[in-house]
Amino acid sequence: MEQQNSQSNQTESQAQNAAGTTPSPVATALQRENQDWVGEVIQALGETTIIVPREYIADVCALLKTAPDFHFDFLADLCGFDRGPEEEPRFGVIYHLFSTTKHHRVRLKVLLKEVDPLVPSVTSIWRTANWHERETFDLFGVVFDNHPDLRRILLPDDWQGHALRKDFPLRGYEPYSLE
Repeated sequence: MEQQNSQSNQTESQAQNAAGTTPSPVATALQRENQDWVGEVIQALGETTIIVPREYIADVCALLKTAPDFHFDFLADLCGFDRGPEEEPRFGVIYHLFSTTKHHRVRLKVLLKEVDPLVPSVTSIWRTANWHERETFDLFGVVFDNHPDLRRILLPDDWQGHALRKDFPLRGYEPYSLE
C-alpha cells in the first residue's frame, strides 16, 4: 500500500512538473516556421537545447540571428563531441547562441553518423564560426560543407587522425608518439 502511494505521488508530481513547464519560445517559433527544423527540445536547469536535423542548421541559425524577437547575434561557442565508436549517431556539433540585446541564450545540437560526419557551415552567418569549425574539424573530423578554409588549425598538417575521437590511441600514432 505504501509503495502504491509513493508511486501515485511520483506520478502526480511528474504530471504537475510537465504541466508547469512552459515551452521554449525559441523552439515554438522554429516549429511555427518549419515543423521539420526541431527534432527534440530538452529543457533542463533553466536552459533550452534544441536538436536540429543537420540539413536545417544553417537555415535555423540564419533565422535566429535575424529574427527581431530573438536576435541571436553572438555565436558564443561551437564545439564537437564524440560519443564513441559503439554509439550511433556517434558525433555531434553544439552551437551556443547568445543575444547581446535581448540577453537570452539557446543551445542547438546536431547529431551526425560516423559514416557521414558532414554538416553545413555557418561561417556566412557568424564569421567567428570559421575558427570554431576548423577546430572541430581538426580534432573530431567533422566536415563543414561550404567552409571557406577548412584545414587543420591546432595540429600539424601531416597529423594522422583526429586527436579527440574516442578511438584515437592515447599515445598517438608514429612519428608523433612520445616514445
